[in-house]
Amino acid sequence: MSKSKKSEFRPDDYVVYPAHGVGQIVSIEEQEIAGITLELFVISFEKDKMTLRVPTNKATEIGMRSLSSPDVISKAMTTLKGKAKVKRAMWSRRAQEYEQKINSGDLIAIAEVVRDLHRSDDQREQSYSERQLYEAALERLTREVAAVSGGDEVLAAKQVDEVLVSRAA
Repeated sequence: MSKSKKSEFRPDDYVVYPAHGVGQIVSIEEQEIAGITLELFVISFEKDKMTLRVPTNKATEIGMRSLSSPDVISKAMTTLKGKAKVKRAMWSRRAQEYEQKINSGDLIAIAEVVRDLHRSDDQREQSYSERQLYEAALERLTREVAAVSGGDEVLAAKQVDEVLVSRAA
């Protein structure tokens, strides 16, 4: 591993880790694992009370990325306004696709899941697994919107909710 190539991530940066959502890099540390010294990002996920260590040379390879730009956020909001596209496949296959989109870390894909699984008050009740996927996607979307706009999750949740409700009207 070359020390000359400086990483794009620094301590105190907020990053998106595909499988866990928005976290903050606390530090960069060196640790010896199986006789090899590795440089690791220490990422804290405050909401989940979890700390993750990611090798610096593998970070971009596994899909870790910086927060989305405000431009991508507005594209995600536009995606939410769209009409739900629910395929006629079996639920297990659709659930698998939704899970992949959520874990891709791609904000637009996550917004698609929220859009497709959102139910207004007058629609039929969601199944347990539908609700679980919807809430996971909504949480990821809200956290990233909050992190980009300055950190207020309640405000971000309200913003996302307004877009979803305006679509239903």
